[in-house]
Amino acid sequence: MAASYDYDDAAGYDDNGGGHRQEQQGQDQGYDPNFVPDSVKTFVVHLYRHIREKNVYEIHQMYEGSFQKLSDRMFKESPWPSVDAVAPYVDNDHVFCLLYREMWFRHLYARLSPTLRQRIDSWDNYCSLFQVVLHGVVNMQLPNQWLWDMVDEFVYQFQSFCQYRAKMKSKTEQEITLLRQYDQAWNVYGVLNYLQALVEKSMIIQILEQEKEGLEQFTATDGYDYNGGSNVLKVLGYFSMVGLLRVHCLLGDYHTGLKCLQPIDISQSGVYTSVIGSHITTIYHYGFANLMLRRYVEAIREFNKILLYIYKTKNFHQKSPQYEQILKKNEQMYALLAISLSLCPQVKLVEENVNSQLREKYGEKMIRMQRYDDEAYSMYDELFSYACPKFITPSAPIYEEPLVNYNQDAYRLQLKLFLYEVKQQQLLSGVRTFLKLYSTISLGKLATYMEVDEPTLRTILMTYKHKTHAVDSDGKIISNADVDFYINDDMLHVVESTSAKRYGDYFIRQIVKLEEMINDMDRVKLE
Repeated sequence: MAASYDYDDAAGYDDNGGGHRQEQQGQDQGYDPNFVPDSVKTFVVHLYRHIREKNVYEIHQMYEGSFQKLSDRMFKESPWPSVDAVAPYVDNDHVFCLLYREMWFRHLYARLSPTLRQRIDSWDNYCSLFQVVLHGVVNMQLPNQWLWDMVDEFVYQFQSFCQYRAKMKSKTEQEITLLRQYDQAWNVYGVLNYLQALVEKSMIIQILEQEKEGLEQFTATDGYDYNGGSNVLKVLGYFSMVGLLRVHCLLGDYHTGLKCLQPIDISQSGVYTSVIGSHITTIYHYGFANLMLRRYVEAIREFNKILLYIYKTKNFHQKSPQYEQILKKNEQMYALLAISLSLCPQVKLVEENVNSQLREKYGEKMIRMQRYDDEAYSMYDELFSYACPKFITPSAPIYEEPLVNYNQDAYRLQLKLFLYEVKQQQLLSGVRTFLKLYSTISLGKLATYMEVDEPTLRTILMTYKHKTHAVDSDGKIISNADVDFYINDDMLHVVESTSAKRYGDYFIRQIVKLEEMINDMDRVKLE
């Protein structure tokens, strides 16, 4: 079961305290936390049994299917029964109760609005659950989907709490007292420490290293342990690397985020691709971080791959609880691809199906973005604001001053930095135009055409070199330029990158069309 709400859209909640209390009163009316319907008794008893028997297939069916169906049928507008009410049916098992509460809170966040007290309780539950995984003996096998959802939801609830806390204007005295009292709840260091501890304790970085040498099997078994052991710590550690990437992107620290993901080779399939939500989240944040670090070619390459994958497989996920989320992220990544290609016009890196979808969605806007006038900036602003993560300010508010909302501060800062980069690219569009027209040209002549003197032209050309190169994750300087140059004796020589034409995709599409036509003709009964 993955929550069917927009993980990034914290603004979607009415995050003022009054809204929460009204919602809570709505929950309380007609909701008895101690009443356990027969279908819920059956559900928890069976789920508990399957977990004890390590029956991953049945756990997955109940988690993805039964929990969702029961939620739709019985708990659309109210929480599930409390953990104290279901505990007697599962031998008061401590670990099962922690898992049940994790699902309970996830359902609450998805269907209702959590109160501040519930946000704090959910943090406490995650702390207890991760403490058991880190320091206890966990003898379970859980589906990758559930383990991914735990990490994903943990980061989401942290982000949601930061957005909620930053809206100070409408907070009541009671809420401010609670925030002061529980200042460690959803503390940024606590969140980062748990994710980092899971990575380190699981030894996942060493496991992935040993796998390259053929000494370990992790990816081949999708992280599952077929020798009677547990996959929980290893897979949580693995997904925590993606969680760290996401948290650092929300904080605007893209370099550290990419460093955290480095042990995972995203040029290949891995455990991160075994869960569609994990696959999309990984590439979305990886691509966005590269875009912000001016590694446009890498961003374009990865967005192209994931968008092509979604294009081919999205029909298989129509009944999935994550389907809406897949479509939302798909649209956001097309917007990020449009930005990347406008700043670094390397269309040859984009597959034809993705390119045609891109032209359909953003063709006109991309033409306008090439002009670098006020309208172009408003387009960049619009697409960035739509597609960027919901940035957070992790620091606690200052309670003494007149209370102000600061939930938009981090976003405004990232937007300002991004648009500053776009403005710097304005000079380069003129240079690129001339470089595409000539194979060699004297600096004097180019300076005349561009209506600047020669020293200024040299500065512009140096800027072009600087802005079309970036430092990759290994510290090497890489080029993003579709047109490059070198200068020899006051003559500028243009080097245009050429790529081999790919005919395979075209032929494959034509073969598929021909097969469809033949099948249609076979169905026609000749009289």
